[in-house]
Amino acid sequence: MTIATIIVNYNAGEMLQRCVKAVLESKEPTTITVIDNDSNDGSAQLLQKAWTDSDRVEVLLNSSNIGFAPAINAAARRLDAKLVLILNPDCIVEPETLGRLKTALENDPLAGLAGPAVRDENGIIQRATLRRFPDPWKSFATTSGLWRLGKWFPVFHGIEVDVSKSGGETQVCDAVSGACMLVRRSAMEAVDFLDEEYAMHCEDLDFMHRLKDHGWHCLYVAQATCVHQQGLSSRSRPLWVHFQKHRGMARFFRKFQARTTSLPMRTLVYAGIWIRFIVLCPSVLIKH
Repeated sequence: MTIATIIVNYNAGEMLQRCVKAVLESKEPTTITVIDNDSNDGSAQLLQKAWTDSDRVEVLLNSSNIGFAPAINAAARRLDAKLVLILNPDCIVEPETLGRLKTALENDPLAGLAGPAVRDENGIIQRATLRRFPDPWKSFATTSGLWRLGKWFPVFHGIEVDVSKSGGETQVCDAVSGACMLVRRSAMEAVDFLDEEYAMHCEDLDFMHRLKDHGWHCLYVAQATCVHQQGLSSRSRPLWVHFQKHRGMARFFRKFQARTTSLPMRTLVYAGIWIRFIVLCPSVLIKH
């Protein structure tokens, strides 16, 4: 099965060059389409200049920031590859990663997508690498710290899954990190691609939830790895990104869980999401 890689760029700086170079050095061949959402750091133009004679790298420049999901969808609809790698520009894939993700999908016809172990620059696996779908209780357990009791009492399981228990084996899961995911194009078509109402954040969870609703599942491929410099593109506008993250949480809950939740609980969930946004605003500004 052929692979086409899609990267949406917004002010990723020199990381964009490193990201593209790593993909081209993969042992599994792929073409790369980079969609630039009106960056102002010159990263897309530098990439375009560097690969102007390449038939494997295409750079598309948008005149405005149309958002992550619309950019992915526009590119995916015009590609004819059987598999689509959706990759953040701050992700560096290892040479074996694409091949291992592809093999996992080939061995499991009901798998709609596969994701690798996503590590930070120190080699530590990031929390979002392997996840359960959020619901009011799991979100509360995660936010309150009660998830730490989950190793003894499963009722306290939060959203993140302890990857150390995977034993290095490929496993079926609710969700993987949206920073790097190899998707079966037929699965994308079955669920009508990504939901474009998300500006950024949570559109990956939404997509994986809809895959599950349509009979597909996700795979976590522990032997495939990438390094993710998280939050690189959000540094120029941290509060906006922070707002969109919480807006995405509210939309995910409204789409998949609100109708089966009592009015008092719905009110608590929405209040909790926006109180969390307000409480974390100072730390977001300080961090950036």
